[in-house]
Amino acid sequence: MEDAAPASAIDPNALLAAGRRVIGIEAAALAALRDGLDDSFARAVAAILAAPGRVIVSGMGKSGHVGRKIAATLASTGTPAHFVHPAEASHGDLGMLAVGDIALVLSNSGETPELADIVAYTRRFGIPLIGVAGREGSTLLTRADIALLLPEAQEACGTGIVPTTSTTMTLALGDALAVALMEHRRFTPERFREFHPGGKLGARLARVRDLMHGPAQLPLVAGDTPMSQVLLTMSGKGFGVAGVTDETGGLVGIITDGDLRRHMDGLMGHSAAQVMTRDPLTIPPDRLAEEAVRIMNDRKITCLFACATPGAAPDGLLHIHDCLRAGIA
Repeated sequence: MEDAAPASAIDPNALLAAGRRVIGIEAAALAALRDGLDDSFARAVAAILAAPGRVIVSGMGKSGHVGRKIAATLASTGTPAHFVHPAEASHGDLGMLAVGDIALVLSNSGETPELADIVAYTRRFGIPLIGVAGREGSTLLTRADIALLLPEAQEACGTGIVPTTSTTMTLALGDALAVALMEHRRFTPERFREFHPGGKLGARLARVRDLMHGPAQLPLVAGDTPMSQVLLTMSGKGFGVAGVTDETGGLVGIITDGDLRRHMDGLMGHSAAQVMTRDPLTIPPDRLAEEAVRIMNDRKITCLFACATPGAAPDGLLHIHDCLRAGIA
């Protein structure tokens, strides 16, 4: 291996130009891919929708890495999918591909020898095959039921031997398939969260009902409750507030530390209704917890009762600490 150039010999402008050149080449290829999409793309989406089983994605080398990402994107957006390594398929994993499934096989050349067994398996058992390749007339595309041809485009490496532009186009085509399927199925944020319960993404899609404390934990008192009992309720439940309900159970007021300070003179001689702030701010349980955090920050409060409508019986209580623990800030 040749020695790297000394740091003093590095030309930042040349490096920046190389980066821009690569991105420009790949951007042009993506534009060609976009403009070249035809009825084959629509037929591929329709075939996936019609398949009662899963999408089995396969590819070798860099195409395999792209295939894993495509399978993951499909699976997380409502289209059951799984990646099968072609070499492993030849040693038993072909059993993961069954009648009812549909195969999505990737190969820039369309001649990858490791794919031969999985292609032959789909032909033998009548499993629909979508082929993605960059060479018209290649073995993969001629044997496929639906051929998705990548446009001719130079690899961004300059030598033409490193998969760069071709993998970018394949990845984008996989995203296009996934989103088209997602939109046809009217895939909702609620369903998206089912597949992404963890991490920042799951937190952003969490609903108030997912994080709130339920009815059994609520600090609720009647309007005629003496303040001595209200203080015990506030202390025992640990939220620093108490909700005041009417005879039907509807939330009509809230007592906070600020209310206690405002009525400190003769506090123990008052009832909950005399101290409370009327018509408290609430939030429906089906709203995003992110919205609740924004409201609490704007109003400089630490919790919200969750009610289907203002004045209704509370379904729960959301504290700012619950949101912070869930990663919502």
